Amino acid sequence: MPHLARVFQSGNSQAVRLPKEFRFNVDRVEITQEGDALILRPHVEQGEQWSSLKAALARGMSEDFMMCGREQPEQQDRSELDAVFR
Repeated sequence: MPHLARVFQSGNSQAVRLPKEFRFNVDRVEITQEGDALILRPHVEQGEQWSSLKAALARGMSEDFMMCGREQPEQQDRSELDAVFR
C-alpha cells in the first residue's frame, strides 16, 4: 500500500513532506522524472560515485547467491571480429 506525503508551498517553490520512514540522511537529493513518477535519490559528490557499490561489495554476497550457477551460452566463433578489436 502506498504511503501519502503532504505537498505544500515553501516560498515560490513546491515542497513535499516525507514520512519518517522515507527520510534521507543527506542535505541534497537528485530528482529525475520517469513518466508521471518523480524519483528522489541521495546526491553523491564527485569522487564518491562508487561508494554504494563499494559498500555492497564489502558486505559480500549472501550464501544462496547463484547457488544453482548460471546458464552459460556456448562459446561462439567470431574470428572475423578479431581484427576489429586488436
